[in-house]
Amino acid sequence: MAAGGGARARRFDAGRVCLDLVGTEGVGGAHGSGELLADADQLVCWLTEARLVPPGAALPAVDEGWVARFHELRSCVSSLMVAQLGASSSPSDALDRLNTLAAGAPPSPRAVRGADGSLVRALSSAPDCAGLLAVVARDAVDLLTDSVALAALRRCQGETCHRLYLDTSRGGRRRWCSGDACGNRARVARHRRRSLEAPGGRAGEDSGAPARTTPAGGDPPARARTAPGEEDPPDPGRQVRSGPPFA
Repeated sequence: MAAGGGARARRFDAGRVCLDLVGTEGVGGAHGSGELLADADQLVCWLTEARLVPPGAALPAVDEGWVARFHELRSCVSSLMVAQLGASSSPSDALDRLNTLAAGAPPSPRAVRGADGSLVRALSSAPDCAGLLAVVARDAVDLLTDSVALAALRRCQGETCHRLYLDTSRGGRRRWCSGDACGNRARVARHRRRSLEAPGGRAGEDSGAPARTTPAGGDPPARARTAPGEEDPPDPGRQVRSGPPFA
């Protein structure tokens, strides 16, 4: 099975690879709507896009057993991180299982000559499932035990979004996993509510009618305005200190 497969995992960059893994979970659980690691092909794609293996690496051993083991790790990390936010308590065995997975031996890197003669990082041998799980589990352990980094842990405020991320924006004002997705949906919904509440507001504004098109030679429709103090800061760059070996 070649890395990349035919199905892109649409990886969400949460700032840490362990949170990236949590972001692949479907709404309502491992097999809910929006599941991004539904099969071996998607897992291969995610491993490459998350930079856990070099681009183009062949992973012939990946099968449904790997998928189930990554789902298990994802569940452990998700419950432990959500518990840190005070939203719920984590299962009693989640931390023990995370530590067990983190004890595995991660893939061994080596320096090789690239096509242009420069040194690039590669793996000494084909990675096994336990080794790749160890990389993600160790990143989760590192985050859980780093009080400074953990203080930046957030959950998207989108009504139907469960994603976790590290808020490294200036002033810590980031509210959504993506300003262009969940953030814009929230602004549009707020704009519609205000339009309906205003004198002469039209119920049809919130009826799902097609958006207005731009008149010939006219200005495009205004985007829903962001209220003062609710600006969506730019998404932060990747902040992994001990995560993917191919970041």
